[in-house]
Amino acid sequence: MGFAPALHAEWIKIRTLRSLVGGLCAVLSATVAFSALSASSADAATGTDAEDFDPLYSVLFGVSFGQIAAIAFATTAVASEFQGGALRLSLAAVPHRGRWFAAKLTAIALPVLTVGLTTGLITVAVGSAVLGEKADELSTADCLRGALGCAVYLTLMALLAAGLTAVLRSGTAALSILVPFLLIVSFVVGDMSGNVADLLPDRAGQVVLHSRWEGPLGPWAGLAVTALWTATAVAAGAWRVRRRDA
Repeated sequence: MGFAPALHAEWIKIRTLRSLVGGLCAVLSATVAFSALSASSADAATGTDAEDFDPLYSVLFGVSFGQIAAIAFATTAVASEFQGGALRLSLAAVPHRGRWFAAKLTAIALPVLTVGLTTGLITVAVGSAVLGEKADELSTADCLRGALGCAVYLTLMALLAAGLTAVLRSGTAALSILVPFLLIVSFVVGDMSGNVADLLPDRAGQVVLHSRWEGPLGPWAGLAVTALWTATAVAAGAWRVRRRDA
């Protein structure tokens, strides 16, 4: 089976599983909801808080929560292959393991990228409306960069999760590592280690969601660092798929 039929087969798997469709919907709903709450809080801020706030990050704050749904979607999509002998059936149809894994990753990346871009545009629009006059500081270029950066960042994090799941052969194990890391460890390390934390995948990638930033990485350099983490995880996952028995 060639790449196109393999990709079509993987897409059928994704769109026919309600848990995966629900995960994609959760990316949008979680991001918009938490971003609206953040923008509402920023709109009410006064004094020093009002002077220090970042308008773009205020309207895109929910991406920190939407990414949890994105990685849950990716880990579920890959982990389902390691249950009930599903991987043996997939490899019987696509014996070339590298081709199958590439099709699986593409079937994950394309919907996340599409949903991520939609999420970014809607979140910027809703957040700006909630933020009120403070949103006047945002230029069109800032808003477009934030929306595009949201899509790329969510896609990279989903692929990182997919690669890690292939390495561990368990969605539960991958989520047990990624969720605490994103919600707790990254912030603790960031507060203790200075610029070293700027190279962590989530902190580097989220620079693109800020209208102003400090540190060695700019928006696109930060996404490049996240892409390196993702490439490493995907390469490790591909190696594991090739070497391990189905």
